[in-house]
Amino acid sequence: MPIKKGLFVSIPHIPVLYREVVSAFEGCDEGIVVDCTMGYGGHSSLILDSYPHVKLIGIDQDQAAIDFSSKRLAKYGDRVIIKKGRFSEVLKEIFQEVDVSKISAILADIGVSSLQLDQGKRGFSFESDVLDMRMNPDANLSAAEVVNGYSQKALEDILYQYGELRNSRKLASVIIQNRPFYSAKELADCVKPFMPKGKKIHPATLLMQAIRIEVNDELGELQRVLDVIESEDKLTCKLGIISFHSLEDRIVKQRFSSWSKKCICPAEFMRCECGNNNAKGKIITKKPLTAQVDELKNNARSRSAKLRIFKREAL
Repeated sequence: MPIKKGLFVSIPHIPVLYREVVSAFEGCDEGIVVDCTMGYGGHSSLILDSYPHVKLIGIDQDQAAIDFSSKRLAKYGDRVIIKKGRFSEVLKEIFQEVDVSKISAILADIGVSSLQLDQGKRGFSFESDVLDMRMNPDANLSAAEVVNGYSQKALEDILYQYGELRNSRKLASVIIQNRPFYSAKELADCVKPFMPKGKKIHPATLLMQAIRIEVNDELGELQRVLDVIESEDKLTCKLGIISFHSLEDRIVKQRFSSWSKKCICPAEFMRCECGNNNAKGKIITKKPLTAQVDELKNNARSRSAKLRIFKREAL
């Protein structure tokens, strides 16, 4: 489906995989689309513009994003409802408030938004003068508390599990020896000599990623929203999830695979005894969709984005 010229003029960043998202929801010409990670309205605008008969419920936990998108999406009038909160919690509320059979699509763009990365005061950037990283500025846990307050063992676990850093013990030791840290820049500069070299990304990327995941419980939140979608037996819709690193993508891939299985009998069973009708839908994308060449050229942050699509069927 073609994207209208000028659509991104009033949006402060271009959403990743914008063409793929629009194409993913072809056939969802009516009903309700839930944008679980509305951000600054990029994907929401695309969906509303491309499918003029759908209504959209946008979710975000960042008040700055809500304020911006409320203005950005105002022209769509009563086609848009915006809700604040963690998307797993709000989506569960939406399932209780609306006729679930009218939900035609759900989108979740997992991870930090471009605007949050670019705003130094949020502490996501390597050059930031603060150490925060909270997607919800009102949340209790910040990066400063993780870096300056966690034990060495806890830091080791975070860096190994969420950053997949093999030298997590050494890095945790370096942090302990040099803390307290007051800025993301100070932290990134301190660990830079001990980070993997030779990659195109900033040396401290994986360490900062690990801390950010811990601060925002990103993997836990992804698991919870998938649980909510799995538990709603009356749901028939297309589900698109965009991930930005292997940990997220692995969770989505495994969950979609589980949902697509007709037989859920234990492997040791000689024959099926479950009825062979337990599939919750089917996988649309055997391999994740990635950015096209022109998008990669114009938006470097799209290089790690992967979109997986699942067709959820009511049981």
